[in-house]
Amino acid sequence: MELIDHNMVDENVMTKNLPDDIFVEELQQELQAILQYWLKFTIDEHNGGFYGSVDNDNFPDILAPKGLVLNSRILWAFSAAAVYEFNQSYKEAADRAFTYIQQHFIDEMHGGAYWSVDVNGNKLDTKKQVYGIAFCMYGLSEYVKLTQNQEALTLAIKLYEVIEQHAKDIAGEGYIEAFQQNWEAIEDLRLSDKDSNTPKTTNTHLHIIEAYANLYEVWPNEQLAENIKAILAIFDKYIIDKQTHHLQLFFTNNWQSQTSTYSFGHDIETAWLLQHCAAVIKNSVYEQYFKNLAVKMAQVTQNWVDKDGALWYELNTNTKQINKQKHWWVQAEAMVGFYNAYQLTGNKLYKQLTISNWQFIQKYLIDIETGEWFWGVDENYQLLNEPKAGFWKCPYHNVRACLQLISRVSHAAPAS
Repeated sequence: MELIDHNMVDENVMTKNLPDDIFVEELQQELQAILQYWLKFTIDEHNGGFYGSVDNDNFPDILAPKGLVLNSRILWAFSAAAVYEFNQSYKEAADRAFTYIQQHFIDEMHGGAYWSVDVNGNKLDTKKQVYGIAFCMYGLSEYVKLTQNQEALTLAIKLYEVIEQHAKDIAGEGYIEAFQQNWEAIEDLRLSDKDSNTPKTTNTHLHIIEAYANLYEVWPNEQLAENIKAILAIFDKYIIDKQTHHLQLFFTNNWQSQTSTYSFGHDIETAWLLQHCAAVIKNSVYEQYFKNLAVKMAQVTQNWVDKDGALWYELNTNTKQINKQKHWWVQAEAMVGFYNAYQLTGNKLYKQLTISNWQFIQKYLIDIETGEWFWGVDENYQLLNEPKAGFWKCPYHNVRACLQLISRVSHAAPAS
């Protein structure tokens, strides 16, 4: 397998000194640029809500279906940005997203939320994908932080309760991936076409715990805290490979791994996010444990950073083939995960990895003319033919990275 000599990275990539105050200023400017893009190019004035897809030239597909994940992440992003620094236009965008979700995505009969609706807001794909429902809860709970809206809080709690009622595997631990509209079993459980058709996945568990932790911040329920602890234990027991400190991604009902892939973006995202979830419920034992794991996971992930500062996409462990595409969300999570490791260890390499990654993003991913980040580039730095806004391309990873790093670089000193 191809490992990177980070002495070479240090020499060839870390050439631009970036003082903390300048870094924070650049992040603040980028945060505004991303959100202004979404305000300018994605609001669907004719059909309501937001367009389902916008291409790299900023032209909307006016007939594209509208996804639950996209709308939930828009709700989260504008709510979180307005919590950080109030802006009326951000508040209005969050209001718009909340209203659209409430009116079009919520299944009043069976509970939960639809996976997608058509351009007119009519239900389209009615399956209950637990990943999507978790993101809806995540966006709603952030909106509650901004507005104290009790309807949003009630809805978020209902989504939590419906996941616990229908998706929780009492016998086998964890949560089942997907269901039919009425919560009966479904044959195709996949989140997307590229995923394995297995009943349990790392990705869904990661975003359930993220959503539960965010809900806990506005609704500190004792049973919710216990459920967060249980998912942390699942990651420790089943998902994080103790030998490699990479994640296993797909599982049978009884947690037999079905994976042959390392997903570097998920590795580094999980590294900091589980630590955060443990801190939210103020469990010092779990928090220290996952701090230690965060460092170990950052240590192994750094081996897959290219000499240009970007983190590659994934590795097939059977063929040893590296997918050297550089996707926007992977780089966003790499910045946060490596900076978190710097804060925990004081090792300046991790800070350098953060800065070099940011410089890669500035050079190759940010659309400096009209805003937002492109989906990614291939190993020859050619843009990937994917939308700039769409079913999966949302203002979530990059907005969160900006907010996380603004806070961390401004206020958090590295460990001594």
